[in-house]
Amino acid sequence: MTQALSLDPKTTALVLIDLQHGIVGRELAPYSGSQVVENAVRLAEATRAAGGTVVFVRVLLTELLQRITDAAPQASNAPPPPAIASELVPEAGVQAGDLVVTKRQWGAFYGTDLEQQLRRRGIRTIVMAGIATHIGVESTARAAFDQGYDLVFIEDAMSTMSAEAHQNCVNGVFRLMGHVRSTQEYVEALGRAV
Repeated sequence: MTQALSLDPKTTALVLIDLQHGIVGRELAPYSGSQVVENAVRLAEATRAAGGTVVFVRVLLTELLQRITDAAPQASNAPPPPAIASELVPEAGVQAGDLVVTKRQWGAFYGTDLEQQLRRRGIRTIVMAGIATHIGVESTARAAFDQGYDLVFIEDAMSTMSAEAHQNCVNGVFRLMGHVRSTQEYVEALGRAV
């Protein structure tokens, strides 16, 4: 049986990874981009209402760190993505009080002011969601874990290119780093906290 989630909203930040035009519309599993965004909106609304911090992270796709790897390389003659590909989708519902962090690699900590913004607000718990589970979400979570943050992973508010890769992360990594919960379980936990 899963233990009830106990949160202090004032020291909790919801970190939403790469809910942007160039990523949300991709073929994803086990949840579609629109399902992830819909759940992210619920998470953000509940977090704001409880007095927590909401952080949207986006990656500049035209400046994304590229490395030579064993994976199939991108065609060198492929045109760069349009500027809008790096913009957050309007459906995500970014509000004036939310933080927006811009990154140029998979993880949201390196080379950004995310750590400073969280520490200034006294954040101790990071709630993770977004796209892609095994890339941006996992990279950010590993850095957060190494820095001593408590972690909560919202399983139905993240997705990636295959259901298998998603489940490997959720069951093989995230459960070792923190708590894995659903959108509804997180919203209910915040409701008990206020």
